[in-house]
Amino acid sequence: MPGWRDAKVFGLPPGVDFARELVAGLRERLIGEPPEAMARLRLFVNSGRMQRRVREEFDRQGTGFLPRLHLVSDLSRWPVANLPPAIPPLRRQLELARLVEGLARRLPAFETGTGIFSLADSLGALMAEMQSEGVRPEALERLDIQASHAEHWRQSLAFIRIVARYFDDTTVPDPDGRQRRVAESLAAQWDETPTQERIVVAGSTGSRGATCLLMQAVARLPNGMLVLPGFDFGMPDHAWNSLYSSKIPIEDHPQFRFASLLALLGLPPQAVLPWTATPPPSAARNALVGLALRPAPVTDQWMREGQSLGDLTQACAEIELIEAPTPRAEALALALALREAVEVGRKAALITPDRMLTRRVAAALDRWGIVPDDSAGQPLQQTAPGRLMRHVARGLGRRPDLELVLTLLKHPLIATGSGLRGEH
Repeated sequence: MPGWRDAKVFGLPPGVDFARELVAGLRERLIGEPPEAMARLRLFVNSGRMQRRVREEFDRQGTGFLPRLHLVSDLSRWPVANLPPAIPPLRRQLELARLVEGLARRLPAFETGTGIFSLADSLGALMAEMQSEGVRPEALERLDIQASHAEHWRQSLAFIRIVARYFDDTTVPDPDGRQRRVAESLAAQWDETPTQERIVVAGSTGSRGATCLLMQAVARLPNGMLVLPGFDFGMPDHAWNSLYSSKIPIEDHPQFRFASLLALLGLPPQAVLPWTATPPPSAARNALVGLALRPAPVTDQWMREGQSLGDLTQACAEIELIEAPTPRAEALALALALREAVEVGRKAALITPDRMLTRRVAAALDRWGIVPDDSAGQPLQQTAPGRLMRHVARGLGRRPDLELVLTLLKHPLIATGSGLRGEH
């Protein structure tokens, strides 16, 4: 297996247990070194859930040292000389709401008091993305907009200009802006004096500008490594090249971020080596999915390369299609599949951007006493204190009715000390 100085960028194919293989690869690379070598290693992972899984895998393998674990988002709290802590997000959002309200009063296109907080949220999201990508408001001034959209863009630009003050280096930075500046500071520092510390960034695709900057800086260190998740080792060169061959880069392709990162590092896709020798659960399925996701400009490749897939029965053996008539039936079907996995002792994961679906599935699993590990957490408004605050707020400013009184009295935080709910 390559040592610390032999290669910089590694990957794990789709379908493998990323946390387990990450830990196995780290331990394998430190064979023959003193136990405290692991404790000196600095490991950046992409999410809190991945951080927990890495800890669990180290615990599963017995007593030993843990690496210094960080989240890539921890950079926003990294101490840097002459760089103050980030401003609390809520404070910034309230400031933006006040600015948006003032602009809405001056522009006839806006109706005063309508959707102020919604506009502030969208403006805050845009500002965070611009700060993370290192894009300043002046770049928007230079855009050449067609005449048919000129008036609409003029009003939009006036809306965006109100955040220009937050891009000044003398202003207290937002979390995203501070993370970018910390990444720039570390990159400049390591470029001048490369650290000999072993640093690994694992599980991130580099989709955020500050994270991508950190990954580039780590890959250039003498003892720095990247471990990319879900890397398609079977994707041919012409497929990689097609991601950039058109006038507009195909950014929605799952391998595009890897192609962009490798281009910034000056490396071809072939430079990415397997982190461990563990094969994916179904190489045939990975090949089928990889071919199905080829970018639209090169879909003719399906006709040529599809013939080499052979019999698709094996590739589709573990794939099931569920056509549910209602959202409730969909959630129940997914909950039954997860319950079956629990009963046979198999790991299972539900991956969906639909938070309403995950709540329906969690409610269905609750019937059987199964509590899923939701990586997105529980929204404040869905917790017991959050629900109580919503009920109380609903009763403010109006005469309470019987339904509201009973709802409050039956709330578990109100019905305390009586033994059984309802007796009070």
